[in-house]
Amino acid sequence: MSATDKPNLTKREIASRISDATELQQQDVAVIVQKTLDTVVDALAEGRNVELRNFGVFEVKFRRARIGRNPNNPTQTVQIPPRAVVKFKPGKIMTARVEKLSKPVAPAAPAA
Repeated sequence: MSATDKPNLTKREIASRISDATELQQQDVAVIVQKTLDTVVDALAEGRNVELRNFGVFEVKFRRARIGRNPNNPTQTVQIPPRAVVKFKPGKIMTARVEKLSKPVAPAAPAA
């Protein structure tokens, strides 16, 4: 089974796991998880970066205006306005743990 075959982790499951590990009420943990996410979004909406040590950094980046092509009519150009986007840069610990999913390719056995 590959990583893409596994179901997504949801806020509900996060709250459940934290609740089991801490013996706090799952409803209370769900409120804390939501407040944490709201705080991250609020900071990003203010243009602030969010740094979570040993996890990663959410950065607000600004894309400049550019000319694009209409996919339905490639001869037509479209002005794409500038906009702010959120980028995520994983921390060293996360990168190292996720890299463990990469399996080295075994060399082919010689033909007999």
